[in-house]
Amino acid sequence: MLEMKVFRENSKAIFDDLKKRNIAEDNAKEVIHSDQKWRELIDEGNKLRAQRNAISKEVGELIKKGEDASELLQKMSDIKKRLTDNESNTKTSLELRERARMKVPNILDKEVPIGVNEDGNQEISIHGPAKNEGETKSHQEVMEAIEGADLKRAANISGRRFYFLTGDLARLELALINYATEVLCERGYSLTIPPFMMNREAYEGVVDLNDFEEVMYKVEDHDLYLIATSEHPLTSRFKGEIVEIKDEPLRYAGISTNFRKEVGAHGLSDRGIWRVHQFTKVEQVIICKPEDSEELHQELVDNAAMIFEGLEIPFRIVDICTGDIGTVAARKFDLEAWMPASQQWKEVVSASNCRTYQSVRLNMRYRTPEGTEYPHTLNATAVATTRALASILENNQQTDGSVVIPKILRKWMGNQELIKVR
Repeated sequence: MLEMKVFRENSKAIFDDLKKRNIAEDNAKEVIHSDQKWRELIDEGNKLRAQRNAISKEVGELIKKGEDASELLQKMSDIKKRLTDNESNTKTSLELRERARMKVPNILDKEVPIGVNEDGNQEISIHGPAKNEGETKSHQEVMEAIEGADLKRAANISGRRFYFLTGDLARLELALINYATEVLCERGYSLTIPPFMMNREAYEGVVDLNDFEEVMYKVEDHDLYLIATSEHPLTSRFKGEIVEIKDEPLRYAGISTNFRKEVGAHGLSDRGIWRVHQFTKVEQVIICKPEDSEELHQELVDNAAMIFEGLEIPFRIVDICTGDIGTVAARKFDLEAWMPASQQWKEVVSASNCRTYQSVRLNMRYRTPEGTEYPHTLNATAVATTRALASILENNQQTDGSVVIPKILRKWMGNQELIKVR
Protein backbone atom coordinates (compact mmCIF):
# COMPACT_ATOMS: atom_id res chain seq x y z
CA MET A 1 0.00 0.00 0.00
CA LEU A 2 1.01 3.62 -0.33
CA GLU A 3 2.87 5.36 2.48
CA MET A 4 0.79 7.81 4.51
CA LYS A 5 3.13 10.65 3.61
CA VAL A 6 1.92 10.33 0.00
CA PHE A 7 -1.69 10.89 1.10
CA ARG A 8 -0.65 13.80 3.34
CA GLU A 9 1.86 15.50 1.04
CA ASN A 10 0.95 14.52 -2.52
CA SER A 11 -2.69 13.45 -2.67
CA LYS A 12 -2.99 14.99 -6.14
CA ALA A 13 -0.69 12.25 -7.50
CA ILE A 14 -3.05 9.63 -6.06
CA PHE A 15 -6.20 11.18 -7.53
CA ASP A 16 -4.53 11.73 -10.91
CA ASP A 17 -3.52 8.08 -10.92
CA LEU A 18 -7.01 6.88 -10.05
CA LYS A 19 -8.33 8.80 -13.06
CA LYS A 20 -5.81 6.99 -15.29
CA ARG A 21 -7.04 3.67 -13.92
CA ASN A 22 -10.69 4.78 -14.14
CA ILE A 23 -11.16 3.85 -10.48
CA ALA A 24 -13.43 5.65 -7.99
CA GLU A 25 -11.83 8.03 -5.48
CA ASP A 26 -13.91 6.90 -2.49
CA ASN A 27 -11.21 4.86 -0.74
CA ALA A 28 -8.53 7.52 -1.18
CA LYS A 29 -10.88 10.18 0.19
CA GLU A 30 -11.73 7.92 3.13
CA VAL A 31 -8.01 7.53 3.92
CA ILE A 32 -7.49 11.29 3.98
CA HIS A 33 -10.65 11.96 6.02
CA SER A 34 -9.99 9.20 8.58
CA ASP A 35 -6.34 10.20 8.90
CA GLN A 36 -7.31 13.79 9.67
CA LYS A 37 -9.85 12.59 12.22
CA TRP A 38 -7.28 10.20 13.74
CA ARG A 39 -4.70 12.96 14.12
CA GLU A 40 -7.26 15.28 15.71
CA LEU A 41 -8.22 12.53 18.16
CA ILE A 42 -4.55 11.85 18.97
CA ASP A 43 -4.09 15.55 19.76
CA GLU A 44 -7.27 15.60 21.84
CA GLY A 45 -6.14 12.51 23.78
CA ASN A 46 -2.75 14.07 24.54
CA LYS A 47 -4.43 17.20 25.87
CA LEU A 48 -6.80 15.15 28.04
CA ARG A 49 -3.91 13.19 29.49
CA ALA A 50 -2.08 16.43 30.26
CA GLN A 51 -5.20 17.77 32.03
CA ARG A 52 -5.58 14.52 33.96
CA ASN A 53 -1.96 14.60 35.09
CA ALA A 54 -2.19 18.24 36.17
CA ILE A 55 -5.39 17.63 38.15
CA SER A 56 -3.90 14.52 39.70
CA LYS A 57 -1.01 16.61 40.97
CA GLU A 58 -3.44 19.17 42.39
CA VAL A 59 -5.44 16.42 44.12
CA GLY A 60 -2.30 15.09 45.72
CA GLU A 61 -1.42 18.51 47.09
CA LEU A 62 -4.93 19.04 48.50
CA ILE A 63 -4.92 15.66 50.20
CA LYS A 64 -1.55 16.44 51.77
CA LYS A 65 -3.06 19.60 53.18
CA GLY A 66 -6.14 17.71 54.41
CA GLU A 67 -8.40 19.78 52.15
CA ASP A 68 -11.46 18.75 50.15
CA ALA A 69 -10.53 17.37 46.71
CA SER A 70 -13.97 16.05 45.70
CA GLU A 71 -14.52 18.64 42.96
CA LEU A 72 -11.18 17.84 41.30
CA LEU A 73 -11.81 14.11 41.66
CA GLN A 74 -15.08 14.58 39.77
CA LYS A 75 -13.19 16.41 37.05
CA MET A 76 -10.73 13.53 36.86
CA SER A 77 -13.60 11.07 36.55
CA ASP A 78 -15.09 13.10 33.69
CA ILE A 79 -11.72 13.25 31.94
CA LYS A 80 -11.27 9.49 32.38
CA LYS A 81 -14.59 8.87 30.63
CA ARG A 82 -13.66 11.28 27.82
CA LEU A 83 -10.31 9.49 27.47
CA THR A 84 -12.04 6.12 27.17
CA ASP A 85 -14.28 7.50 24.41
CA ASN A 86 -11.28 9.18 22.78
CA GLU A 87 -9.24 5.98 22.72
CA SER A 88 -12.15 4.03 21.24
CA ASN A 89 -12.74 6.66 18.54
CA THR A 90 -9.01 6.88 17.81
CA LYS A 91 -8.83 3.12 17.27
CA THR A 92 -11.91 3.19 15.01
CA SER A 93 -10.52 6.03 12.89
CA LEU A 94 -7.21 4.23 12.45
CA GLU A 95 -8.98 1.01 11.46
CA LEU A 96 -11.12 2.87 8.90
CA ARG A 97 -8.02 4.58 7.51
CA GLU A 98 -6.03 1.39 7.17
CA ARG A 99 -8.93 -0.59 5.70
CA ALA A 100 -9.40 2.05 3.00
CA ARG A 101 -5.64 2.43 2.43
CA MET A 102 -5.36 -1.28 1.64
CA LYS A 103 -7.82 -0.76 -1.23
CA VAL A 104 -6.03 2.16 -2.91
CA PRO A 105 -3.88 0.83 -5.79
CA ASN A 106 -0.23 1.54 -6.43
CA ILE A 107 0.75 4.73 -8.22
CA LEU A 108 1.60 3.85 -11.80
CA ASP A 109 4.88 4.64 -13.47
CA LYS A 110 4.55 7.67 -15.75
CA GLU A 111 5.52 5.50 -18.74
CA VAL A 112 2.58 3.08 -18.37
CA PRO A 113 0.46 3.36 -21.54
CA ILE A 114 -3.11 4.60 -21.17
CA GLY A 115 -5.78 2.05 -22.04
CA VAL A 116 -9.16 0.76 -20.91
CA ASN A 117 -8.36 -2.97 -21.16
CA GLU A 118 -5.84 -5.40 -22.68
CA ASP A 119 -6.45 -3.86 -26.10
CA GLY A 120 -4.47 -0.87 -24.83
CA ASN A 121 -1.30 -2.90 -24.14
CA GLN A 122 1.62 -1.82 -26.31
CA GLU A 123 3.86 -4.23 -28.20
CA ILE A 124 7.55 -3.61 -27.54
CA SER A 125 9.26 -6.37 -29.53
CA ILE A 126 8.70 -9.71 -31.30
CA HIS A 127 11.12 -12.63 -30.93
CA GLY A 128 11.08 -15.46 -33.46
CA PRO A 129 8.79 -15.97 -36.45
CA ALA A 130 5.17 -16.85 -35.72
CA LYS A 131 4.45 -20.30 -37.14
CA ASN A 132 1.40 -20.41 -39.40
CA GLU A 133 2.15 -23.03 -41.99
CA GLY A 134 -0.34 -25.84 -42.55
CA GLU A 135 -3.15 -27.04 -40.29
CA THR A 136 -2.30 -26.70 -36.61
CA LYS A 137 -3.96 -28.71 -33.87
CA SER A 138 -4.65 -27.30 -30.43
CA HIS A 139 -2.40 -28.35 -27.59
CA GLN A 140 -5.27 -30.38 -26.16
CA GLU A 141 -5.55 -32.39 -29.40
CA VAL A 142 -1.79 -32.95 -29.44
CA MET A 143 -1.86 -34.09 -25.79
CA GLU A 144 -4.52 -36.65 -26.64
CA ALA A 145 -2.49 -37.97 -29.57
CA ILE A 146 0.66 -38.48 -27.48
CA GLU A 147 -1.35 -39.57 -24.41
CA GLY A 148 0.39 -36.91 -22.35
CA ALA A 149 -2.48 -35.95 -20.06
CA ASP A 150 -5.68 -37.33 -18.62
CA LEU A 151 -8.21 -34.55 -18.11
CA LYS A 152 -11.32 -36.70 -17.93
CA ARG A 153 -10.26 -38.81 -14.96
CA ALA A 154 -8.81 -35.76 -13.21
CA ALA A 155 -12.22 -34.09 -13.56
CA ASN A 156 -13.87 -37.17 -12.05
CA ILE A 157 -11.86 -36.89 -8.84
CA SER A 158 -11.06 -33.17 -8.65
CA GLY A 159 -13.36 -31.26 -11.03
CA ARG A 160 -12.71 -29.26 -14.21
CA ARG A 161 -9.38 -27.56 -14.82
CA PHE A 162 -7.36 -30.29 -13.11
CA TYR A 163 -5.20 -32.84 -14.93
CA PHE A 164 -2.91 -35.82 -14.79
CA LEU A 165 0.35 -35.34 -16.68
CA THR A 166 1.72 -38.66 -17.86
CA GLY A 167 4.69 -40.22 -19.57
CA ASP A 168 6.91 -38.01 -21.69
CA LEU A 169 4.84 -34.90 -21.03
CA ALA A 170 5.39 -35.31 -17.28
CA ARG A 171 9.12 -35.72 -17.96
CA LEU A 172 9.01 -32.59 -20.13
CA GLU A 173 7.53 -30.60 -17.23
CA LEU A 174 10.40 -31.70 -14.98
CA ALA A 175 12.85 -30.74 -17.72
CA LEU A 176 11.32 -27.26 -17.90
CA ILE A 177 11.70 -26.84 -14.13
CA ASN A 178 15.34 -27.98 -14.26
CA TYR A 179 16.08 -25.70 -17.20
CA ALA A 180 14.55 -22.57 -15.67
CA THR A 181 16.18 -23.09 -12.27
CA GLU A 182 19.56 -23.71 -13.92
CA VAL A 183 19.27 -20.42 -15.84
CA LEU A 184 18.36 -18.46 -12.70
CA CYS A 185 20.92 -20.10 -10.42
CA GLU A 186 23.66 -19.31 -12.94
CA ARG A 187 22.56 -15.67 -12.64
CA GLY A 188 22.84 -15.53 -8.89
CA TYR A 189 19.28 -16.33 -7.83
CA SER A 190 18.92 -18.33 -4.63
CA LEU A 191 16.78 -21.43 -5.19
CA THR A 192 13.94 -21.67 -2.67
CA ILE A 193 10.98 -23.99 -2.16
CA PRO A 194 8.48 -22.05 -0.01
CA PRO A 195 5.50 -23.15 2.08
CA PHE A 196 2.44 -23.81 -0.07
CA MET A 197 0.09 -22.18 2.45
CA MET A 198 0.03 -18.74 4.08
CA ASN A 199 -2.06 -17.04 6.75
CA ARG A 200 -4.28 -14.08 5.85
CA GLU A 201 -2.19 -11.42 7.58
CA ALA A 202 0.87 -12.35 5.55
CA TYR A 203 -1.17 -12.66 2.36
CA GLU A 204 -2.70 -9.21 2.79
CA GLY A 205 0.83 -7.85 2.52
CA VAL A 206 1.29 -8.90 -1.09
CA VAL A 207 -2.03 -9.07 -2.96
CA ASP A 208 -5.14 -7.18 -3.98
CA LEU A 209 -7.78 -7.88 -1.32
CA ASN A 210 -10.19 -8.98 -4.06
CA ASP A 211 -7.87 -11.95 -4.69
CA PHE A 212 -9.15 -13.65 -1.54
CA GLU A 213 -12.50 -14.17 -3.22
CA GLU A 214 -11.47 -14.36 -6.88
CA VAL A 215 -8.14 -16.24 -6.81
CA MET A 216 -7.19 -18.01 -3.57
CA TYR A 217 -8.43 -21.24 -2.05
CA LYS A 218 -9.18 -21.04 1.69
CA VAL A 219 -8.33 -23.99 3.92
CA GLU A 220 -11.55 -24.63 5.86
CA ASP A 221 -11.40 -24.00 9.64
CA HIS A 222 -7.82 -22.72 9.41
CA ASP A 223 -6.32 -19.29 8.91
CA LEU A 224 -4.51 -20.55 5.82
CA TYR A 225 -4.72 -20.05 2.06
CA LEU A 226 -3.13 -22.15 -0.69
CA ILE A 227 -0.56 -20.02 -2.50
CA ALA A 228 -1.26 -18.71 -6.01
CA THR A 229 2.45 -18.20 -6.77
CA SER A 230 5.73 -18.50 -4.87
CA GLU A 231 6.11 -14.72 -5.23
CA HIS A 232 3.73 -14.37 -2.30
CA PRO A 233 5.60 -16.38 0.36
CA LEU A 234 9.01 -15.31 -0.96
CA THR A 235 8.13 -11.63 -0.60
CA SER A 236 6.19 -11.90 2.67
CA ARG A 237 9.00 -14.04 4.14
CA PHE A 238 10.55 -10.90 5.60
CA LYS A 239 7.34 -9.41 7.03
CA GLY A 240 8.14 -7.07 9.92
CA GLU A 241 11.90 -7.44 9.45
CA ILE A 242 14.84 -5.25 8.54
CA VAL A 243 16.60 -6.98 5.63
CA GLU A 244 20.24 -6.52 4.73
CA ILE A 245 20.71 -5.19 1.19
CA LYS A 246 24.32 -4.25 0.55
CA ASP A 247 26.02 -4.25 -2.85
CA GLU A 248 23.59 -6.67 -4.48
CA PRO A 249 19.81 -7.03 -4.22
CA LEU A 250 18.16 -10.13 -2.76
CA ARG A 251 17.40 -12.47 -5.67
CA TYR A 252 15.26 -15.60 -5.30
CA ALA A 253 14.10 -18.36 -7.62
CA GLY A 254 11.02 -20.03 -6.18
CA ILE A 255 9.63 -23.42 -7.19
CA SER A 256 6.10 -24.20 -6.11
CA THR A 257 2.84 -25.87 -6.91
CA ASN A 258 0.26 -23.09 -7.21
CA PHE A 259 -3.51 -23.04 -6.79
CA ARG A 260 -5.95 -20.59 -8.38
CA LYS A 261 -9.72 -20.50 -8.61
CA GLU A 262 -9.60 -18.98 -12.13
CA VAL A 263 -13.14 -17.70 -11.70
CA GLY A 264 -15.24 -17.19 -14.87
CA ALA A 265 -15.52 -18.61 -18.36
CA HIS A 266 -12.58 -18.08 -20.65
CA GLY A 267 -13.54 -19.67 -23.97
CA LEU A 268 -12.53 -22.60 -26.11
CA SER A 269 -8.93 -21.42 -26.47
CA ASP A 270 -8.36 -22.00 -22.74
CA ARG A 271 -9.31 -25.67 -22.77
CA GLY A 272 -6.67 -28.28 -22.03
CA ILE A 273 -3.97 -27.21 -19.57
CA TRP A 274 -3.74 -23.51 -20.41
CA ARG A 275 -5.95 -22.17 -17.61
CA VAL A 276 -6.00 -24.59 -14.69
CA HIS A 277 -6.54 -24.64 -10.93
CA GLN A 278 -3.20 -26.24 -10.12
CA PHE A 279 0.17 -25.79 -11.83
CA THR A 280 3.89 -25.67 -11.19
CA LYS A 281 5.85 -22.48 -11.67
CA VAL A 282 9.40 -21.21 -11.32
CA GLU A 283 9.21 -17.62 -10.13
CA GLN A 284 11.72 -14.78 -9.91
CA VAL A 285 11.62 -12.42 -6.92
CA ILE A 286 13.88 -9.44 -6.19
CA ILE A 287 14.05 -7.18 -3.12
CA CYS A 288 16.22 -4.16 -3.78
CA LYS A 289 17.08 -0.53 -3.17
CA PRO A 290 14.63 1.87 -4.89
CA GLU A 291 17.28 3.34 -7.18
CA ASP A 292 18.00 -0.10 -8.68
CA SER A 293 14.48 -1.37 -9.34
CA GLU A 294 13.97 -0.08 -12.89
CA GLU A 295 17.15 -1.80 -14.12
CA LEU A 296 16.32 -4.97 -12.21
CA HIS A 297 12.82 -5.01 -13.68
CA GLN A 298 14.45 -5.25 -17.09
CA GLU A 299 16.70 -8.02 -15.75
CA LEU A 300 13.63 -10.10 -14.87
CA VAL A 301 12.21 -9.60 -18.37
CA ASP A 302 15.56 -10.48 -19.94
CA ASN A 303 15.80 -13.69 -17.89
CA ALA A 304 12.34 -14.82 -19.02
CA ALA A 305 13.10 -13.85 -22.63
CA MET A 306 16.30 -15.90 -22.52
CA ILE A 307 14.37 -18.94 -21.27
CA PHE A 308 11.79 -18.76 -24.06
CA GLU A 309 14.43 -18.02 -26.68
CA GLY A 310 16.17 -21.18 -25.51
CA LEU A 311 12.91 -23.08 -25.97
CA GLU A 312 12.65 -21.59 -29.50
CA ILE A 313 9.07 -20.50 -28.82
CA PRO A 314 8.00 -17.35 -30.72
CA PHE A 315 7.00 -14.62 -28.28
CA ARG A 316 6.49 -10.91 -27.97
CA ILE A 317 6.99 -8.46 -25.09
CA VAL A 318 4.15 -6.05 -24.26
CA ASP A 319 3.87 -3.03 -21.96
CA ILE A 320 0.71 -3.44 -19.88
CA CYS A 321 -1.67 -0.47 -19.92
CA THR A 322 -3.48 1.35 -17.10
CA GLY A 323 -6.70 -0.63 -17.50
CA ASP A 324 -5.03 -4.04 -17.39
CA ILE A 325 -2.22 -3.70 -14.89
CA GLY A 326 -3.94 -4.57 -11.61
CA THR A 327 -3.67 -3.11 -8.13
CA VAL A 328 -0.21 -4.01 -6.86
CA ALA A 329 2.20 -3.23 -9.74
CA ALA A 330 3.51 0.20 -10.71
CA ARG A 331 4.77 -1.15 -14.06
CA LYS A 332 4.26 -4.52 -15.71
CA PHE A 333 5.56 -6.26 -18.82
CA ASP A 334 4.19 -9.51 -20.21
CA LEU A 335 5.75 -12.10 -22.47
CA GLU A 336 3.15 -13.58 -24.79
CA ALA A 337 3.83 -16.81 -26.69
CA TRP A 338 2.47 -17.37 -30.18
CA MET A 339 -0.23 -20.06 -30.20
CA PRO A 340 -0.70 -21.23 -33.80
CA ALA A 341 -3.98 -23.10 -33.26
CA SER A 342 -5.83 -19.98 -32.14
CA GLN A 343 -3.58 -17.56 -34.07
CA GLN A 344 -3.11 -15.54 -30.89
CA TRP A 345 -0.40 -14.17 -28.68
CA LYS A 346 -1.11 -15.43 -25.16
CA GLU A 347 0.51 -14.53 -21.85
CA VAL A 348 3.15 -16.91 -20.49
CA VAL A 349 5.13 -14.48 -18.27
CA SER A 350 4.24 -11.43 -16.18
CA ALA A 351 6.99 -9.21 -14.76
CA SER A 352 6.00 -6.56 -12.21
CA ASN A 353 7.76 -3.75 -10.36
CA CYS A 354 5.70 -3.18 -7.20
CA ARG A 355 8.04 -0.52 -5.79
CA THR A 356 7.28 -0.02 -2.07
CA TYR A 357 3.63 -1.11 -2.27
CA GLN A 358 4.24 -4.57 -0.80
CA SER A 359 7.06 -3.63 1.59
CA VAL A 360 4.89 -0.94 3.23
CA ARG A 361 2.10 -3.46 3.76
CA LEU A 362 4.56 -5.96 5.14
CA ASN A 363 6.46 -3.37 7.22
CA MET A 364 9.66 -4.67 5.64
CA ARG A 365 12.61 -2.28 5.65
CA TYR A 366 16.29 -2.17 4.81
CA ARG A 367 19.14 -0.29 6.45
CA THR A 368 20.49 2.96 5.04
CA PRO A 369 23.14 5.34 6.46
CA GLU A 370 20.26 7.59 7.55
CA GLY A 371 18.20 4.81 9.18
CA THR A 372 15.74 2.47 7.48
CA GLU A 373 13.66 2.70 4.30
CA TYR A 374 11.15 0.55 2.45
CA PRO A 375 12.75 -1.54 -0.33
CA HIS A 376 11.26 -2.13 -3.75
CA THR A 377 9.90 -5.59 -4.55
CA LEU A 378 9.77 -7.12 -8.01
CA ASN A 379 8.56 -10.42 -9.39
CA ALA A 380 8.33 -12.25 -12.68
CA THR A 381 7.49 -15.67 -13.99
CA ALA A 382 10.47 -17.66 -15.20
CA VAL A 383 8.30 -20.48 -16.49
CA ALA A 384 4.76 -21.60 -15.70
CA THR A 385 5.00 -25.20 -16.80
CA THR A 386 1.49 -25.86 -18.13
CA ARG A 387 1.52 -22.79 -20.37
CA ALA A 388 5.05 -23.52 -21.54
CA LEU A 389 4.04 -27.11 -22.32
CA ALA A 390 1.00 -25.91 -24.28
CA SER A 391 3.24 -23.53 -26.26
CA ILE A 392 5.73 -26.30 -27.05
CA LEU A 393 2.99 -28.73 -28.14
CA GLU A 394 1.44 -26.26 -30.59
CA ASN A 395 4.66 -24.81 -31.98
CA ASN A 396 6.64 -28.07 -32.18
CA GLN A 397 3.97 -30.47 -33.48
CA GLN A 398 4.80 -32.47 -36.61
CA THR A 399 2.51 -33.59 -39.44
CA ASP A 400 2.51 -37.15 -38.07
CA GLY A 401 1.29 -35.89 -34.68
CA SER A 402 4.61 -36.20 -32.86
CA VAL A 403 6.23 -33.31 -30.96
CA VAL A 404 9.84 -32.16 -31.26
CA ILE A 405 11.42 -31.74 -27.83
CA PRO A 406 13.29 -28.41 -27.60
CA LYS A 407 17.01 -29.07 -27.92
CA ILE A 408 17.82 -27.28 -24.69
CA LEU A 409 15.60 -29.68 -22.70
CA ARG A 410 16.87 -32.94 -24.14
CA LYS A 411 19.67 -33.45 -21.64
CA TRP A 412 17.02 -33.91 -18.95
CA MET A 413 15.17 -36.44 -21.12
CA GLY A 414 17.95 -38.84 -21.97
CA ASN A 415 18.66 -36.96 -25.24
CA GLN A 416 15.24 -37.95 -26.54
CA GLU A 417 14.30 -35.87 -29.59
CA LEU A 418 10.60 -36.64 -30.11
CA ILE A 419 7.46 -37.38 -28.19
CA LYS A 420 5.71 -39.87 -30.44
CA VAL A 421 2.04 -40.56 -31.07
CA ARG A 422 0.75 -43.48 -28.99
